[in-house]
Amino acid sequence: MRGGARGFDKLPGDGLYSDMILLRRAVLVVAVLVSALRLSAAPPNIVMIVSDDHHWGDYSFMGHPHIRTPHLDKLAGQSLTFTRGYVPSSLCCPSLASMITGLYPHQHKITSNDPPPVPGMKGPAFQKSPQFEEGRELMSKFIEAVPTLPRELGRQGYLSLQTGKWWQKHFSRGGFTHGMTVGGRHGDAGLDIGRKTMQPIHDFIATAKKEAKPFFLWYAPMMPHDPHTPPQRILDKYKDKTPSLHVAKYWAMVEWFDETCGQLLTHIEDQGLAENTIVVYVTDNGWITNPTTGRYAEKSKQSQYDGGLRTPIMVRWPGKVKPQRSPHLASSLDIMPTLLAAAGLKPTPQMPGLNLLDAQAVSARKTLYGECFTHNFVDMQNPASCLKWRWVIEGETKLIVPSKRNQPDDVVELYDLGKDPHEEKNLASAESAKVERLSKLLDAWWPAK
Repeated sequence: MRGGARGFDKLPGDGLYSDMILLRRAVLVVAVLVSALRLSAAPPNIVMIVSDDHHWGDYSFMGHPHIRTPHLDKLAGQSLTFTRGYVPSSLCCPSLASMITGLYPHQHKITSNDPPPVPGMKGPAFQKSPQFEEGRELMSKFIEAVPTLPRELGRQGYLSLQTGKWWQKHFSRGGFTHGMTVGGRHGDAGLDIGRKTMQPIHDFIATAKKEAKPFFLWYAPMMPHDPHTPPQRILDKYKDKTPSLHVAKYWAMVEWFDETCGQLLTHIEDQGLAENTIVVYVTDNGWITNPTTGRYAEKSKQSQYDGGLRTPIMVRWPGKVKPQRSPHLASSLDIMPTLLAAAGLKPTPQMPGLNLLDAQAVSARKTLYGECFTHNFVDMQNPASCLKWRWVIEGETKLIVPSKRNQPDDVVELYDLGKDPHEEKNLASAESAKVERLSKLLDAWWPAK
């Protein structure tokens, strides 16, 4: 007799036995392959770095002659980098809310930083009043009423950590599983991140690794935001490069912020996580230092101009995203659809943004829209009541239309950003046909009534 399976003599039914052995082996091989595929397709970790009050040109890689940002320069070189990125609104709270929801402020209703003012009540007294507390509670309910990035990622098993700026009370109101902010106006204990410590991030990453879960990290330090209190060793680099100490302090804050980004990215590399971690970079709104007062100058924060609205946007995903500079327009509203797609999720129909990794969709985009509002709400249930300006960019052309309600003395503005990046020459009166056409686009986007 010929030898059968395992070297035994072949007996009646051994053919079936051999077939079963082969089938089991095949099943085992398939199981191993499937397991390997699952490991290779593990959901990516996600890190969002959000700069705070930072002009779009204040980086080495964006051409600033003095400010040094070696870590962000390196990140830009490793990323799909959009140098013409924008936020829809040039004020901290609504801008951050738009990043984490993928919605315009008029959609999520968080248009402003603070509740409507109470006549005769200012500063600390207002912030301790029942009216202020009621308004902040409503703002938190607004964020709970719409999908947020950490809440959606939680459906895929992600842990999520909030650090830094956060306006919507306890971090859990936004869907985070872990966090630092428990209720303060714009961050309370969360504002220690970067300026005082990075330990909460290290602890969170250790927890995610121990639980073998993907993670989402929101790193939004109050940097280079004032108070501009950089380490003396960094300030000394800039004091002789500008006659204004205020400007030197801001420049030094930018480099200090860059240092913390380097610490964060180095820790991710040291933990062996860089290859399967998406890093996204954006700023919440711009800043130009008034050299005399140290406060923000015109055409920056809270304004309708690129000095308050423009930001580089970067996406790094080793092996998945080709590092390159893109000439195309991008919006912070694109971040949520991009990251949802990377995690195997779909955006809701209400989200207007694009997947920045869809090159065809990005190159086909012709326009960006945005809206700027009052610092304090007027009517918290009616976004149009708080509107100051709407704007649209088509190619290199930018139209700004003021709200007659809140900016009655303003005029319509039209700029050629390619020739006039600092928006100094208003072309509206000379190009009325273009103003009319772009105004119709704005009205079709959001009529603001």
